[in-house]
Amino acid sequence: MNKNTFTSVKLAKGEVNVYDFGGIKLHAYKTNDFIDNEVFIVEKNGKAVVIESPCFFDNNTELADYLKDVEVEGMLVAYHGAGATFLPDVSKYATQNAVEYSENGGGKALINNFTGAFGDIFDKSVHKITNVISEGKIAIGGIDFVIKQTSEAFDVEIPEINAVYTHMLGHDCHSIVAGAGHADAIIAQLRDYIAKGYDLILTSHYTPEDLKDAQTKIDYLENLKSIAANCTSAESFKAEVEKQYPNYSGGNYLDMTAGFFFK
Repeated sequence: MNKNTFTSVKLAKGEVNVYDFGGIKLHAYKTNDFIDNEVFIVEKNGKAVVIESPCFFDNNTELADYLKDVEVEGMLVAYHGAGATFLPDVSKYATQNAVEYSENGGGKALINNFTGAFGDIFDKSVHKITNVISEGKIAIGGIDFVIKQTSEAFDVEIPEINAVYTHMLGHDCHSIVAGAGHADAIIAQLRDYIAKGYDLILTSHYTPEDLKDAQTKIDYLENLKSIAANCTSAESFKAEVEKQYPNYSGGNYLDMTAGFFFK
């Protein structure tokens, strides 16, 4: 499936790009919120599974309305634990480390930061996980998923559409990179995606991407390490990265990356 082969449905705030694989569809909801969230819905035989949750109240309402004609069988809550007013009665699935990430760890810290930044329009409530899951295959609503635990939460393989979901990629935007070791871990992950030949890579903050985009990100991360090795401060590092990637979005993520490389 080509990443650009979709039908677009415009909503009041966001939009949904629908990828039709025949017996199964992927709905990619672009929220157009302040943190560029993306939510994915896998639909088969009138049943659906949601991957991640929107976290602004207007997006919660908008996406719930879009889903009114399908039976949502469950939600996989990995890296985005906020937004619990969205589909509150649907079963929520997560690994134990993802639960801890959202309730007490780095995810909770982000939720607190976003609450401070956006105030009452941000749904800070955390989804209550009803089904704690482990690595390996799981079927929800007649759709098979393969769960892979990560250091923070978990990634999701969707074999029927030859796709994988992870937190961040973004071939032309900055990402949060917590130092050279973290960059190497991301590179290894992306090389694994390339080796497995996924058609689509789904991420929480970008429209669906492909293996060419994965290679672009690998090259960026390798260069990021090289730039850091030749800089002496966060300021000089950030300036050089901005010079080499003038059209990249996600400047706030670059700020965080600079802080990690130069604590």
